[in-house]
Amino acid sequence: MVTATKSKAGDIRLGATLFAARALVRLSGVLGDPFADLLRGQENPYPVHERVRTMGPLHRSKLGPWVTASHPLINSILRDKRFGIRTSDGKLPSAQLKDVPKLDVSFLELDPPDHGRLRRLVAPSFGPRTIERFRPAIQRACDDLLDELDHHDTFDLMDQFATRLPLAVVGELLGIGDDRWDEFLQHGAVIGATLDGVSSVKFAKQLRVSLHELEIMFGELIDQRRADPRDDLTTALVQARAEEKLTADELLNIFGLLAIAGSETTANLIGNGTLALLRHPEQWEQLRDNLDLAPKVVEETLRYESPVQQSQRVPHEDVELHGTKIPANSQVVLLIGAANRDPEVYCEPERFDIHRTDVPDHLSFSSGIHYCIGAPLARLEGDIAFRALATRMPKLKLSGDPKIRRSLVIRGLRSLPLSAS
Repeated sequence: MVTATKSKAGDIRLGATLFAARALVRLSGVLGDPFADLLRGQENPYPVHERVRTMGPLHRSKLGPWVTASHPLINSILRDKRFGIRTSDGKLPSAQLKDVPKLDVSFLELDPPDHGRLRRLVAPSFGPRTIERFRPAIQRACDDLLDELDHHDTFDLMDQFATRLPLAVVGELLGIGDDRWDEFLQHGAVIGATLDGVSSVKFAKQLRVSLHELEIMFGELIDQRRADPRDDLTTALVQARAEEKLTADELLNIFGLLAIAGSETTANLIGNGTLALLRHPEQWEQLRDNLDLAPKVVEETLRYESPVQQSQRVPHEDVELHGTKIPANSQVVLLIGAANRDPEVYCEPERFDIHRTDVPDHLSFSSGIHYCIGAPLARLEGDIAFRALATRMPKLKLSGDPKIRRSLVIRGLRSLPLSAS
């Protein structure tokens, strides 16, 4: 009874905090702050990015953070060792909602030395050569999902293919058995949605349940691999725990991070890329005629519609950027989606073109020490998915209006209705 009462009180506090935060964002938007408009969620953020760009390479939002849309500046900050994810005393820069359940440890929120220690443990399992051995498994997962779609006149690519494929791959990596597959899909999707933030008490309750259930599932999986080692990532991490003093919480939260990566970033790469191709039918035809263009589709999609639209960094000392002094522990928001369309570095940045050559690297996988460790896996999954769609469904076309997510962080689709004939 006491626990239920405390939980209800926490939900009330969370609801009040979310209401106050939304009111502040609305007010700042009325006052002309483009960052506030982005926080409110935009189906098309790019015109707002241009408003940010007109304010110079770096400006301060009325909400407090410094904001930049500049590709050169963002790339520089991501590589600058004076900047971290956390403040100099180890805290996260944004006010954390007290009653929101969350993963306590992940590569997304750690600075050295903990970040480097965890990354060294996981990195061998995500190198390009290691990941390549999963190509047959990814291809099988693609084929199985597309086999199911053969029985549908129309289907939702996001719900029936794009989200399920990367989670299937993460399940394969971790060695999750068929008996837990549906459970992993359900809770992994909830965990993945946290990249959008927690916007309601209802979602906070779902998240609390999913975190608890996945903790149980992963705990049982760890015990199984300790007793019966296999050739999967779980076994490698269990063994690393014994050798490198990887804590039980760190191990569980690495699994949670993989669930986030599996259910969100790659799914939106596939969805965004498919929609861009269908809106540029000449490039869809070129892919159908030459499947070796698939890697170029992946890279141009990541630039043109970056699944992760923004990140943030914190200087651990006073720094000067473009003649402006940024005090230590200030929040600096990096608009990745805007940087990837920066006219200072890209020719015709608003044009989707899978034949781009000699262009700067996009920043969709970040840069510096926090460069996405799962990038080789995401690229391989996107490559295989686009080849499979072009081969199996050459007459693919839209069968309804796509529904776009309104989010500051994630650029993706809630649904993409398609027809294969």
